[in-house]
Amino acid sequence: MGWLALALFALYAALGFGWRAWLQRRRTGDTGLRGFHGRPGSLGWWAGALFLIGALLVPVGALAHALGMPPLPGVGAASLAWVGLVLALLGVVGTVWTQLAMGTSWRVGVDETERTTLVTEGPFGLARNPIFTMMVLTVLGLTLMTPNPLAVLALVVITVAIQLQVRVVEEPYLARTHGEGYAAYLASVGRFVPGVGTVGEGVRR
Repeated sequence: MGWLALALFALYAALGFGWRAWLQRRRTGDTGLRGFHGRPGSLGWWAGALFLIGALLVPVGALAHALGMPPLPGVGAASLAWVGLVLALLGVVGTVWTQLAMGTSWRVGVDETERTTLVTEGPFGLARNPIFTMMVLTVLGLTLMTPNPLAVLALVVITVAIQLQVRVVEEPYLARTHGEGYAAYLASVGRFVPGVGTVGEGVRR
């Protein structure tokens, strides 16, 4: 399923970044793309760097699978590949849905000088970071479709990057920007899945 995984990744990138940035620019005059955060070498900077590395490893892993790289022992069953296909498709659709739910507040990265509306409804009423949840679901699906060491490494790197981005960059920024409103949101809605990762005291500055 290497070629199919590669095609799904291309679709995901085209919809989740290319098309969404185009739509954002059409609606607001701005693409919403902010890039790396923090000085080079900082945790925020590493979040962006690791995300880029992981995003490059995903298609490399899929291509390697298509060209014959063997899967890791015990995870090469055809049934797992089909499960992966379903998860990847759900992740692609879910990413588009959650991105659209952000409306004009959608951003890739953080600009400390901006103050966007805090979105807490729709999928954001179930989890604080549903776009990232759908992203991991997509990459997990692609990994099950092409379960070689490169694909697994991509999943690990992207997961670490997302954790850094959320915990080190986005949550502190939102806490500074939205104050008590964000603290209440932290206490009532899970970080990536419903009910898991609520923070009673909010994120400290």
